[in-house]
Amino acid sequence: MLSVIVITKNEAEHIGRCLASVAWADEIIVLDSGSTDDTIAICQSFTDQVFVTDWPGFGPQKQRALDKARGDWVLSLDADEEVSPELKAEILEAMQTHNAQGFEIPRLSSYCGRQIRHGGWWPDYVLRLFRRDAGRFSADVVHERITVNGTINRLLNPLRHEAFVDPEEVLRKINSYSSLGAQKLLSNDQSANLGLAIAKGFWTFIRTYFIKAAILDGPEGLMLAISNAEGSYYKYLKLRDLRNKTRAK
Repeated sequence: MLSVIVITKNEAEHIGRCLASVAWADEIIVLDSGSTDDTIAICQSFTDQVFVTDWPGFGPQKQRALDKARGDWVLSLDADEEVSPELKAEILEAMQTHNAQGFEIPRLSSYCGRQIRHGGWWPDYVLRLFRRDAGRFSADVVHERITVNGTINRLLNPLRHEAFVDPEEVLRKINSYSSLGAQKLLSNDQSANLGLAIAKGFWTFIRTYFIKAAILDGPEGLMLAISNAEGSYYKYLKLRDLRNKTRAK
């Protein structure tokens, strides 16, 4: 038995395609954290296991979803990801024939309409399929990880990921993830100043565009490098601001 788990908030633009791609699963569990668009209604058209709760961060929220799963196997998806028919067949075979407790899946992401093959985005192996009794999510509020007790193998067919639809979504996610990243750095007692923020942003651009060859992905590769740099810059700038506010208290 396979359980699919997804966490959501205002994902009406993506969630229908995501859930349709796993409608064959034995169980679909959605944990929503207060959507104000049509996300919940769309999810309810695919499953009756839609739950609304507060937002404790990515890791704790995904663990809550995992705790509700009943399948022997769990496939964890983001709302903007889709399982192709080829990956579906490979997942079903893997659950039956492999002596492993978890599987990493290569993720093929798109940026403003273009699939990105460079810049560190491909192959982006993510651990998403695992035995329920062997896996657990970390407590990180962002960039959470799945830890699996046992052997981990890799699948071949990619998980489709519509990372950024348009520049508006790019800006929204830069703002959201940089804030969460700054909070995580603060909890780890990291320090920051304006110079460090500029240096981090500059290095992120160089690494993405030249070292990891996003230059080969055309205009979208340049856009990706710039947005990665902005995300890094604002993460450390926000960390600087958080530390200043902490000192003021």
